[in-house]
Amino acid sequence: MNSGLALKSEPARIQACTVSEDVHRFDLLIEDMEAELGEAWGDLGFAEARAFLDQPEASELQFLAIAVTPEHEMDLGMIGELIVASKARGVKCILVAHDVGPAALRELLRLGADDFVPYPLAEGALHDAIERMRDAPPMRIAAVPAVPSVPSVPEEDASAPAPAAPLAPPAPVEIAPRIGGEAAVFAVQGIAGGTGASTLAVNLAWELANIDKQKSPSVCLLDLDLQAGTVSTFLDLPRRDMVIELLQDARSMDVDAFKQALLGYQGKLSVFPAPPDLLPLDLIGPEEVEALIGFATQCFDIVVIDMPHTLVMWTETVLTLSDVYFTTMELDMRSAQNAMRFLRALRAETLPVEKLNFVLNRAPGLTDLSGKARVKKLGESLGIKVSTQLPDGGRPVLQAGDNGQTLMESARKNPLRKEIRKLAEGLHKAMLAEAAAK
Repeated sequence: MNSGLALKSEPARIQACTVSEDVHRFDLLIEDMEAELGEAWGDLGFAEARAFLDQPEASELQFLAIAVTPEHEMDLGMIGELIVASKARGVKCILVAHDVGPAALRELLRLGADDFVPYPLAEGALHDAIERMRDAPPMRIAAVPAVPSVPSVPEEDASAPAPAAPLAPPAPVEIAPRIGGEAAVFAVQGIAGGTGASTLAVNLAWELANIDKQKSPSVCLLDLDLQAGTVSTFLDLPRRDMVIELLQDARSMDVDAFKQALLGYQGKLSVFPAPPDLLPLDLIGPEEVEALIGFATQCFDIVVIDMPHTLVMWTETVLTLSDVYFTTMELDMRSAQNAMRFLRALRAETLPVEKLNFVLNRAPGLTDLSGKARVKKLGESLGIKVSTQLPDGGRPVLQAGDNGQTLMESARKNPLRKEIRKLAEGLHKAMLAEAAAK
């Protein structure tokens, strides 16, 4: 009897799993997993892996090797959710990145991935990552609860996984208006691509959020550029799938749902990010945008809106609701022609063009007399006043965006940062004066 039982060998316990769309595309990963674990590993699809993590057996896994390809960069939500669920189970994650950009990798590491190795795998790369993972200190997160010793706790709760951590940092706790009076709305739209509209929106919002050490206003930054929104990139924040649903159902959602979609930056700025997918600009209409801005003005002193650089059917809504509508441009023929068409379109609809504040980015310096003459001629030919001139911040501006930081944090003495600070101070003083008058 005993000899008969001894012939029945038990299968190797699964210690790790690869997660991929098709593991056969990663033959080097298969070879390295077999070299490290023999037969004690398995392969799962993304949906299968997420479902498996809800099972009690998942707590026996040491790690997941998640194969990430360029196709996943447009939708990191699925992988992010998998990483967060793994951390809740105490399972570590190694990203096997095949031609994936640094921004996507940074976001996934921010969500909790423990390490990454580029694919094709170099010799010993996976082994080294596994050793680093094993040598790392234990994760201080909620793991699967053990079987309780207290009789009053139901037995079936012992195998339930701990709730997954949120995919994004929470919004600041204090987001009620603190200055008094009505909220101010500042929109920023570029006349053409690359004129610094998003840079201005992000840094203006951050300067306003830090304008007063004693009592700064509460600030919300809305990224309404549904196709090329870069606020999340400039602030190194994750994108959220729920934003798509909230945008479509903005008229029926409430303030609490709006708050759930916000991301917090450094505890001082709340951000409503652009959706993770490339969406048509007519996905939302004037009613949805009006509702969204309404929720923001209920909760914050100041709302800064980063607009797409094209006219959409809800541009009129934002212009009407804005106190100041900043329009960024450069000293070139492209900006001049676009500005002329932009003004013509607004005047044809009798929209309030007096709210426009034309911002000249990369403006000529004090000693550039010919450049100043060109600025004057530009204003006269368009019949506008270039109210704000911003200097060229140079390479530090690009570096700040790539590193997910504001100019105040990474290049405090940069000339562009100083001018944006002056602009924020002027807006803040005007707000205080208006609140005092009421």
